[in-house]
Amino acid sequence: MATAPAYAGIEEGKAFLDSEIGDLSALSRADQEAELQWFVDAAKPYEGMEIKVVSETIATHEYESKVLAPAFTALTGIKVTHDLIGEGDVVEKLQTQMQSGENIYDAYINDSDLIGTHWRYKQARNLTEWMAGDGKAVTNPGLDLADFIGTKFTTGPDGKLYQLPDQQFANLYWFRQDWFSDEKTKADFKAKYGYDLGVPVNWSAYEDIAEFFTGRDMSYIGGPAKVYGHMDYGKKDPSLGWRFTDAWLSMAGAGDKGEPNGLPVDEWGIRVNEKSQPVGSCVARGGDTNGPAAVYSIEKYIDWLTKYAPPAAAGMVFSEAGPVPAQGEVAQQMFWYTAFTADMVKDGLPVVNEDGTPKWRMAPSPHGAYWEEGMKVGYQDAGSWTLMESTPVDRAQAAWLYAQFVTSKTVDVKKSHVGLTFIRESSIQHPSFTERAPKLGGLVEFYRSPARVAWSPTGTNVPDYPKLAQLWWQNIGDASSGAKTPQEAMDSLCAEQEKVLARLERAGVQGDLGPKLNEEMDAQYWFDQPGAPKPKLENEREEPKTVAYDDLIASWK
Repeated sequence: MATAPAYAGIEEGKAFLDSEIGDLSALSRADQEAELQWFVDAAKPYEGMEIKVVSETIATHEYESKVLAPAFTALTGIKVTHDLIGEGDVVEKLQTQMQSGENIYDAYINDSDLIGTHWRYKQARNLTEWMAGDGKAVTNPGLDLADFIGTKFTTGPDGKLYQLPDQQFANLYWFRQDWFSDEKTKADFKAKYGYDLGVPVNWSAYEDIAEFFTGRDMSYIGGPAKVYGHMDYGKKDPSLGWRFTDAWLSMAGAGDKGEPNGLPVDEWGIRVNEKSQPVGSCVARGGDTNGPAAVYSIEKYIDWLTKYAPPAAAGMVFSEAGPVPAQGEVAQQMFWYTAFTADMVKDGLPVVNEDGTPKWRMAPSPHGAYWEEGMKVGYQDAGSWTLMESTPVDRAQAAWLYAQFVTSKTVDVKKSHVGLTFIRESSIQHPSFTERAPKLGGLVEFYRSPARVAWSPTGTNVPDYPKLAQLWWQNIGDASSGAKTPQEAMDSLCAEQEKVLARLERAGVQGDLGPKLNEEMDAQYWFDQPGAPKPKLENEREEPKTVAYDDLIASWK
């Protein structure tokens, strides 16, 4: 007698829709069932297969691992182990698979920051060709790539898609709206600085607001007797690298104009030629990693951390610093990730009202003195599904089914409510988010606004993200600790980046897409050319400018 399958197929799928999804989907119930039936049918050749996938540990991926993976297994008979590890560990595993050719994982959710790496090394499957070839039979006809808001970030200069976005979050400005809208606070600020307290448009205004709140007694409106005007972190640790590679230099005004990234010089200060080959990082080769705008960005970071942040901040890593604003003693934070939103709206926090609405809001980050209209003004993380060429075809096909399931229209609205990391326009526009928006502090408004396109991940100028990214925290850590001046630290960083670029050039491992370094020239030669690198400004303090939060939101509509 034949044994029954270990899964229940579409009946299990219907139960999952009843218990987990309900009306939190961009699809009607009939269309949800039809999409799940497609997964059941497409998965038949892989029934009983066990696959392993991996991602970093954030709420969105915890939901996938604990809820969506078992649901997919019950629906299809493909047993998925979805491992959750640190972001640095994901990159390390990926790097090991690239170097050894051993199939460690059948699919990775890794940052689209690696797009330049994947496009050049050709070790990640080109998904455009995959969906037309080996992956055709297992590509969901309802995938709807046009509905994904981040595919520009995962597309190479060749126009081909290399990764499928799974979660996205932006780096924005966070502030205490209750304090900023208090009449006494506003009057005191205007009396001291001569302009209105509001969302800072530039770094000069941010600095004034940081100075104003640091040490201020806010007990007259129920706040602490001493508050801080800024929050950051400074420990020499790998997470310090993200603090800067995540577009800090371009927020200051380093690099060139362009969307989604500056071209020819990007937010890391790396210049490429017309063939997209990296040609330099230091100013002497036309790069901007150690240019005046980049050095100014490090000077301001250290100055504000020292003067306006809680004393413990300098010894904190990213994960330790993240929860601090929710404790109620911080007035504003320029470099704040929307991935923290879910943790900032929990009942009972000092930054949440009794009705569940937040006392804080998020807004676009202000930009530095070297910034010009048309430049990148913030970072957006886009953790994205990546299939390696070293993964056997059948295992990649099964993993591709799972990747599409956890990003499908059937589940994405519910997943977005859990993790608040939007990837689909249809989810952002879902009526349930219109209803929930007042409790999310501006997140929905930001993602529904045209402003969001100026926020993007690391672009295609970076030819080997794992090798280059690790140079940042060590060098900037030297500036943060006082071991080097900001100029010395950035000179060292750009020189070390160029050593890696030169090694890649000599090795020829990336073919005619790899680096081809420029000859060194006098810095003035480059300063005289249009665009980046720009010469040092005589005055790096602009006239401070703020905008009322309500006016900002209205401008988005």
